[in-house]
Amino acid sequence: MTTISIVTGGSRGLGRNTAISIARHGGDVILTYRNGATNAASTVAEIESLGRKAVALQLDTGIVANFPGFVDAVRSTLSDIWGRETFDHFVNNAGHGEMAAFTDTTEAQFDALFDVHVKGVFFLTQALLPLMVDGGRIVNFSSGLTRASYPGFSAYSAAKGAVEILTLYMAKELGSRGIMANTIAPGAIETDFLGGAVRDTPAYNEAFASIIALGRVGLPDDVGPAVASLLGPENRWVTAQRIEVSGGQNI
Repeated sequence: MTTISIVTGGSRGLGRNTAISIARHGGDVILTYRNGATNAASTVAEIESLGRKAVALQLDTGIVANFPGFVDAVRSTLSDIWGRETFDHFVNNAGHGEMAAFTDTTEAQFDALFDVHVKGVFFLTQALLPLMVDGGRIVNFSSGLTRASYPGFSAYSAAKGAVEILTLYMAKELGSRGIMANTIAPGAIETDFLGGAVRDTPAYNEAFASIIALGRVGLPDDVGPAVASLLGPENRWVTAQRIEVSGGQNI
Protein backbone atom coordinates (compact mmCIF):
# COMPACT_ATOMS: atom_id res chain seq x y z
CA MET A 1 0.00 0.00 0.00
CA THR A 2 1.23 3.49 -0.85
CA THR A 3 2.54 5.47 2.10
CA ILE A 4 1.24 8.93 2.96
CA SER A 5 3.58 11.45 4.56
CA ILE A 6 2.73 14.81 6.12
CA VAL A 7 5.48 17.38 5.65
CA THR A 8 5.15 20.74 7.37
CA GLY A 9 6.60 23.73 5.56
CA GLY A 10 6.58 21.74 2.35
CA SER A 11 6.14 24.65 -0.03
CA ARG A 12 9.79 25.73 -0.18
CA GLY A 13 13.36 24.94 0.79
CA LEU A 14 14.17 21.68 2.51
CA GLY A 15 10.49 20.91 3.08
CA ARG A 16 9.74 21.12 -0.64
CA ASN A 17 12.74 18.99 -1.47
CA THR A 18 11.74 16.45 1.16
CA ALA A 19 8.18 16.23 -0.16
CA ILE A 20 9.39 15.75 -3.74
CA SER A 21 11.99 13.19 -2.63
CA ILE A 22 9.29 11.20 -0.86
CA ALA A 23 7.27 11.21 -4.09
CA ARG A 24 10.33 10.00 -6.02
CA HIS A 25 10.50 7.11 -3.57
CA GLY A 26 6.89 6.21 -4.40
CA GLY A 27 5.04 7.96 -1.56
CA ASP A 28 2.13 10.41 -1.51
CA VAL A 29 2.29 13.67 0.44
CA ILE A 30 0.18 16.10 2.43
CA LEU A 31 2.22 19.27 2.77
CA THR A 32 1.56 22.41 4.75
CA TYR A 33 2.34 26.02 4.00
CA ARG A 34 1.87 29.17 6.06
CA ASN A 35 1.36 31.85 3.43
CA GLY A 36 3.05 30.61 0.25
CA ALA A 37 0.02 29.23 -1.58
CA THR A 38 1.61 29.67 -5.01
CA ASN A 39 4.76 27.82 -3.98
CA ALA A 40 2.66 25.10 -2.37
CA ALA A 41 0.67 24.64 -5.56
CA SER A 42 3.93 24.38 -7.52
CA THR A 43 5.18 21.66 -5.17
CA VAL A 44 1.92 19.76 -5.52
CA ALA A 45 2.14 20.02 -9.31
CA GLU A 46 5.70 18.67 -9.35
CA ILE A 47 4.73 15.73 -7.14
CA GLU A 48 1.76 14.97 -9.38
CA SER A 49 4.07 15.08 -12.42
CA LEU A 50 5.90 12.16 -10.79
CA GLY A 51 2.67 10.18 -10.76
CA ARG A 52 2.03 10.60 -7.04
CA LYS A 53 -0.80 12.28 -5.15
CA ALA A 54 -0.32 15.46 -3.12
CA VAL A 55 -2.46 17.96 -1.24
CA ALA A 56 -1.42 21.31 0.28
CA LEU A 57 -3.11 22.53 3.48
CA GLN A 58 -2.61 25.94 5.08
CA LEU A 59 -1.24 25.92 8.63
CA ASP A 60 0.74 28.21 10.90
CA THR A 61 2.62 25.74 13.08
CA GLY A 62 3.23 28.44 15.69
CA ILE A 63 -0.47 28.70 16.62
CA VAL A 64 -1.52 25.67 18.65
CA ALA A 65 -5.17 26.77 18.72
CA ASN A 66 -5.37 26.00 14.99
CA PHE A 67 -4.27 22.38 15.34
CA PRO A 68 -7.70 20.76 15.99
CA GLY A 69 -9.05 22.30 12.79
CA PHE A 70 -5.98 21.13 10.89
CA VAL A 71 -6.42 17.58 12.18
CA ASP A 72 -10.02 17.66 10.95
CA ALA A 73 -8.77 18.83 7.54
CA VAL A 74 -6.24 16.00 7.44
CA ARG A 75 -8.92 13.48 8.38
CA SER A 76 -11.20 14.73 5.59
CA THR A 77 -8.35 14.77 3.08
CA LEU A 78 -7.33 11.21 3.90
CA SER A 79 -10.91 10.06 3.41
CA ASP A 80 -11.65 12.06 0.27
CA ILE A 81 -8.35 11.54 -1.61
CA TRP A 82 -7.10 8.21 -0.37
CA GLY A 83 -10.12 6.48 1.15
CA ARG A 84 -8.11 6.00 4.33
CA GLU A 85 -8.34 7.01 7.97
CA THR A 86 -4.61 7.05 8.70
CA PHE A 87 -1.25 8.32 7.43
CA ASP A 88 2.22 6.80 7.76
CA HIS A 89 4.92 9.43 8.25
CA PHE A 90 5.19 12.87 9.82
CA VAL A 91 8.04 15.27 9.03
CA ASN A 92 8.30 18.35 11.26
CA ASN A 93 10.19 20.70 8.97
CA ALA A 94 8.39 24.07 9.19
CA GLY A 95 10.43 26.82 10.76
CA HIS A 96 12.28 30.08 10.43
CA GLY A 97 15.55 31.54 11.60
CA GLU A 98 16.57 34.60 13.60
CA MET A 99 20.13 35.83 13.61
CA ALA A 100 20.82 38.03 16.63
CA ALA A 101 23.56 38.19 19.21
CA PHE A 102 22.72 36.64 22.57
CA THR A 103 22.79 40.09 24.18
CA ASP A 104 20.46 41.54 21.54
CA THR A 105 17.86 38.77 21.24
CA THR A 106 14.41 39.98 22.24
CA GLU A 107 11.72 38.06 24.08
CA ALA A 108 9.52 38.31 20.99
CA GLN A 109 12.21 36.69 18.83
CA PHE A 110 12.79 33.98 21.42
CA ASP A 111 9.07 33.23 21.79
CA ALA A 112 8.50 33.11 18.03
CA LEU A 113 11.29 30.57 17.61
CA PHE A 114 10.14 28.35 20.44
CA ASP A 115 6.47 28.59 19.41
CA VAL A 116 7.25 27.12 16.00
CA HIS A 117 10.26 24.89 16.58
CA VAL A 118 9.37 23.43 19.98
CA LYS A 119 5.79 24.08 21.05
CA GLY A 120 4.47 23.55 17.53
CA VAL A 121 6.42 20.32 17.03
CA PHE A 122 5.31 19.02 20.42
CA PHE A 123 1.60 19.70 20.17
CA LEU A 124 1.09 19.13 16.44
CA THR A 125 2.68 15.70 16.69
CA GLN A 126 0.53 15.00 19.73
CA ALA A 127 -2.61 16.09 17.86
CA LEU A 128 -1.87 13.94 14.80
CA LEU A 129 -0.90 10.75 16.63
CA PRO A 130 -4.43 9.31 16.63
CA LEU A 131 -4.31 9.35 12.81
CA MET A 132 -0.84 7.82 12.50
CA VAL A 133 -0.48 4.12 11.80
CA ASP A 134 1.28 1.85 14.27
CA GLY A 135 4.78 1.40 12.91
CA GLY A 136 4.81 4.95 11.57
CA ARG A 137 7.78 7.27 11.32
CA ILE A 138 8.47 10.74 12.72
CA VAL A 139 11.35 12.91 11.53
CA ASN A 140 12.03 16.21 13.28
CA PHE A 141 14.34 18.77 11.71
CA SER A 142 17.13 20.12 13.88
CA SER A 143 20.37 21.85 12.87
CA GLY A 144 24.10 21.36 12.74
CA LEU A 145 24.18 24.42 15.03
CA THR A 146 23.31 22.22 18.03
CA ARG A 147 26.74 20.59 17.74
CA ALA A 148 28.90 23.50 16.59
CA SER A 149 28.14 27.06 17.68
CA TYR A 150 28.04 30.06 15.36
CA PRO A 151 27.49 33.55 16.82
CA GLY A 152 23.99 34.90 16.38
CA PHE A 153 22.03 31.69 16.70
CA SER A 154 21.72 31.16 20.47
CA ALA A 155 17.90 31.17 20.60
CA TYR A 156 17.45 29.24 17.34
CA SER A 157 19.97 26.60 18.38
CA ALA A 158 18.46 26.31 21.87
CA ALA A 159 15.09 25.60 20.25
CA LYS A 160 16.62 22.97 17.99
CA GLY A 161 18.41 21.43 20.96
CA ALA A 162 15.04 21.08 22.65
CA VAL A 163 13.70 19.32 19.55
CA GLU A 164 16.53 16.80 19.73
CA ILE A 165 15.70 15.92 23.34
CA LEU A 166 11.99 15.84 22.54
CA THR A 167 12.69 13.36 19.75
CA LEU A 168 14.33 10.97 22.22
CA TYR A 169 11.19 11.01 24.33
CA MET A 170 8.95 10.50 21.31
CA ALA A 171 11.00 7.44 20.37
CA LYS A 172 10.81 6.07 23.92
CA GLU A 173 7.14 6.73 24.60
CA LEU A 174 5.81 5.83 21.15
CA GLY A 175 8.00 2.77 20.69
CA SER A 176 5.24 0.55 22.08
CA ARG A 177 3.27 1.38 18.92
CA GLY A 178 6.26 0.62 16.72
CA ILE A 179 6.59 4.32 15.88
CA MET A 180 10.15 5.43 15.23
CA ALA A 181 11.32 9.01 15.78
CA ASN A 182 14.59 10.52 14.58
CA THR A 183 16.16 13.93 14.10
CA ILE A 184 17.73 15.18 10.88
CA ALA A 185 20.31 17.92 11.46
CA PRO A 186 21.33 19.73 8.25
CA GLY A 187 24.51 21.76 8.11
CA ALA A 188 24.95 24.91 6.01
CA ILE A 189 22.57 24.57 3.05
CA GLU A 190 21.84 26.82 0.08
CA THR A 191 18.18 27.72 0.70
CA ASP A 192 16.26 30.94 1.38
CA PHE A 193 16.88 30.51 5.12
CA LEU A 194 17.73 33.94 6.58
CA GLY A 195 17.01 35.54 3.24
CA GLY A 196 19.27 33.13 1.39
CA ALA A 197 22.37 34.15 3.36
CA VAL A 198 24.38 30.98 2.68
CA ARG A 199 23.18 30.74 -0.91
CA ASP A 200 23.56 34.38 -1.94
CA THR A 201 26.40 35.79 0.19
CA PRO A 202 29.78 34.61 -1.14
CA ALA A 203 31.58 35.36 2.12
CA TYR A 204 29.18 33.18 4.13
CA ASN A 205 29.26 30.45 1.51
CA GLU A 206 33.04 30.36 1.42
CA ALA A 207 33.38 30.53 5.21
CA PHE A 208 31.15 27.51 5.73
CA ALA A 209 32.68 25.59 2.82
CA SER A 210 36.10 25.99 4.44
CA ILE A 211 35.00 24.05 7.54
CA ILE A 212 33.20 21.23 5.69
CA ALA A 213 35.08 18.02 4.93
CA LEU A 214 33.58 17.74 1.44
CA GLY A 215 34.60 21.32 0.66
CA ARG A 216 31.24 22.85 -0.21
CA VAL A 217 28.00 23.89 1.43
CA GLY A 218 24.98 21.66 0.99
CA LEU A 219 22.09 21.77 -1.45
CA PRO A 220 18.46 20.83 -0.78
CA ASP A 221 19.08 17.70 -2.88
CA ASP A 222 21.60 16.61 -0.25
CA VAL A 223 18.95 16.61 2.49
CA GLY A 224 15.52 15.68 1.09
CA PRO A 225 16.63 12.27 -0.22
CA ALA A 226 18.21 11.48 3.15
CA VAL A 227 14.86 12.05 4.85
CA ALA A 228 13.01 9.99 2.25
CA SER A 229 15.50 7.16 2.74
CA LEU A 230 15.04 7.29 6.49
CA LEU A 231 11.29 6.86 5.98
CA GLY A 232 11.80 3.82 3.75
CA PRO A 233 10.94 0.26 4.80
CA GLU A 234 14.60 -0.74 4.82
CA ASN A 235 15.18 1.55 7.83
CA ARG A 236 13.20 -0.44 10.37
CA TRP A 237 15.67 -0.42 13.28
CA VAL A 238 16.74 3.23 13.39
CA THR A 239 15.11 5.33 16.08
CA ALA A 240 16.05 7.92 18.72
CA GLN A 241 18.97 9.07 16.56
CA ARG A 242 20.36 12.47 15.61
CA ILE A 243 21.48 12.12 12.00
CA GLU A 244 23.61 15.00 10.80
CA VAL A 245 23.57 15.78 7.08
CA SER A 246 26.34 18.34 6.82
CA GLY A 247 29.08 17.02 4.55
CA GLY A 248 31.33 16.68 7.59
CA GLN A 249 31.00 20.18 9.00
CA ASN A 250 33.48 21.19 11.73
CA ILE A 251 35.42 17.93 11.88
